[in-house]
Amino acid sequence: MTRRRFAGDTLVIASHNAGKVREIGDLIAPFKVRAVSAGELGLPEPEETGLTFVANAELKALAAAQAAQLPALADDSGMSVDALDGAPGIYSARWAGASKDFGKAMEKVWKAVAEKGAEPPFGAQFVCALSLAWPDGHVESFEGIIPGDLVWPPRGDQGFGYDPMFLPRVNSETRTFGEMPASEKHAISHRALAFRQLIDACFG
Repeated sequence: MTRRRFAGDTLVIASHNAGKVREIGDLIAPFKVRAVSAGELGLPEPEETGLTFVANAELKALAAAQAAQLPALADDSGMSVDALDGAPGIYSARWAGASKDFGKAMEKVWKAVAEKGAEPPFGAQFVCALSLAWPDGHVESFEGIIPGDLVWPPRGDQGFGYDPMFLPRVNSETRTFGEMPASEKHAISHRALAFRQLIDACFG
């Protein structure tokens, strides 16, 4: 399948989440592409009506690309917990409530796992879908998944979201994403895995 190449110098990051915008901006910086966020452009946040990470990423990327008349990159990501049948999944941000309080979201996840009576290790996955859309409606999408386990209490103040309670199953790692410097997390994360696919297909 022939992929469309990105040939511009400006890319809209279709997100109002400062943590995601920062991470994606760091990842595209080596390609001399200027990143502007949907928030900076005053673009509205579309309702996420998709039933998968990819569907929601495509919806957000297309909305931003058509509103800004520039190529736009959207991320839809979250944590899926085995004991919770994949929840919070695509609703990961909603578990944090209107105030985006991920401290409370992590407590909610841990309480739900405890109520299920699950036995450790508490398997989970971080999933990231990236969609690159153009104003004419063309979209390229990619998905990265990293397995891990939940830990309690949360550890570390790096990253964002559920990072402090997620211990990746990579290279016998003993640190949560919340304890890793950004450069180390970028090397192995679900977002990095999806991003490598995007770069190979559309930027490389």
